[in-house]
Amino acid sequence: MTRNQKIDDTSSMMRLIGNSIVNRWDEVAFSDYGSDKSYTYHDLFEKITRIHIFLDLYGVKPGDKIAICDKNCSNWAVAFLAIYTYNAVAVPLLPDFHINQIESLAEHSDSRLLLTNKTTFLKADKCKEIMIDTMTFRPFVQDTPMDDIFLRLDEEVRKRFPNGIRPECVSFEDENPDDLAVISYTSGSTGNPKGVMLSHKSFWSNNLFARMNFPLNSHHNCISLLPLAHMFGLSFEFIFPLTIGCHITFLTKVPSPNVVIKAFNELKPFMIILVPLIIEKIVRKNIMPILNTPKMRLAIKIPILNRYIYSVIRKKLSKVFGSSFYEVVFGGAALAKDVEALLHKIHFRFTSGYGMTECGPLIAYTDWKNYVSGGCGRPVDRMEIDILSDDPENVPGEIVCRGANLMMGYYKNPEATSEAVDKDGWLHTGDLGTIDRNGNIFIRGRKKNMLLGANGQNIYTEEIEDTISRHELVDECVVVQREQKLVALIYTSDKTLTANGMTRENMKQSLDAIRGAINNGLPKFAQISHIETMNKEFEKTPKKNIKRFLYK
Repeated sequence: MTRNQKIDDTSSMMRLIGNSIVNRWDEVAFSDYGSDKSYTYHDLFEKITRIHIFLDLYGVKPGDKIAICDKNCSNWAVAFLAIYTYNAVAVPLLPDFHINQIESLAEHSDSRLLLTNKTTFLKADKCKEIMIDTMTFRPFVQDTPMDDIFLRLDEEVRKRFPNGIRPECVSFEDENPDDLAVISYTSGSTGNPKGVMLSHKSFWSNNLFARMNFPLNSHHNCISLLPLAHMFGLSFEFIFPLTIGCHITFLTKVPSPNVVIKAFNELKPFMIILVPLIIEKIVRKNIMPILNTPKMRLAIKIPILNRYIYSVIRKKLSKVFGSSFYEVVFGGAALAKDVEALLHKIHFRFTSGYGMTECGPLIAYTDWKNYVSGGCGRPVDRMEIDILSDDPENVPGEIVCRGANLMMGYYKNPEATSEAVDKDGWLHTGDLGTIDRNGNIFIRGRKKNMLLGANGQNIYTEEIEDTISRHELVDECVVVQREQKLVALIYTSDKTLTANGMTRENMKQSLDAIRGAINNGLPKFAQISHIETMNKEFEKTPKKNIKRFLYK
């Protein structure tokens, strides 16, 4: 492959990545927001090459698993690409997971190496010997055979590339579409982990849909905001723009709305993917109070004047996001109806998509110009959707889907796989929905009890409740979400109180200590902010399942 050679071939992810590197050789590929760290595509290939040589000398084979656990940053992206283009299997883990969960999942996934940060290394007990620093790509444990390989890397690079690393050196072996590419753990469970196995075909299919339906080009700026260990962030804020040859800036800390807005205004990204929380806060705090004043309510009743007012608001809101975006895509949770109604009135460029980790992630999407209010798009290319209802237009039924994006199953968990995917290949999403005559999907409810954290993390209430229920003073519990904070509702019987030498009054005085003990075993994004005690048992169905819908 020579520089400036255009390859219009979307049949191979490896060729798309190689093409970006060759044709953008001297252009910036990655930057870390708020720092001076930047890598050109040339730098990127040099780092990938060094890691490839290290893996080869260490005896890593294509198909071996390698875990990554760190915050969003340029080096995370380098590590992933090195693993991916080596045809090894990447295992992204959220850095918010408890250290016990990180070590357990690294072990469950059969990862030969774990690329992580110093903080994680210092907390670890079980897998220090396989840990590599994402900042330096050097093994943490030195004076070992693995560290000796690292110290020989410069010599090995010179030996294998005597004329230096140049664009014509770029060559990655094509992937087998049906081979495993990524194992993505949908949670930090240590009891019965669900590692979603995604093939190269799933990534290719998601990427091809994005290329065919989103007008991104190599001159556009992109921001990596969502967690890279989640499929929306990995597939659409990183892999897709990389294959286009964009400059991607990584927000390296968990971003507050103010930081996000500052970054948008400085970088003016073309593509924006958000959880609804950020825009809901902006609209409710800065726009709705103005529109709800008596004078403004009167003014927007006048046809010509209301168009002008809505135009001013649209420009003001667009400026918050940098003004250069094509559209804002919301996903992961439903947009509040009052906020969505306002965005439609002012003709703000937005749409909502629908996906799951099990589909890497896309199931449904439509461009903002064709977006139908309250919906989440139409089935994407190479995916089928069905609604298990006798009247799918009017009566909600479970959403099922199948197609090229669908996972290979859950790693070492055939029971969970057979529960999720039926004999005809349909994935049972656990979501309830309807579909209109034009194929637009509408989510009507959740069979699953998943919540969405403020920064896009999946929060599985059952796992939190399982941790809470292990406490000796808790007989039953339900976790609810209030204003993006998790609240634990707990019930303790008189018998349990007596057995622990407690009274209800003593227990109420001990709630902060109980909460601290519970949070010690939970990821940061799943921490309980408050505990409320119930005076009686939770109401239950005939099958003795708690009627969760009664508790908010």
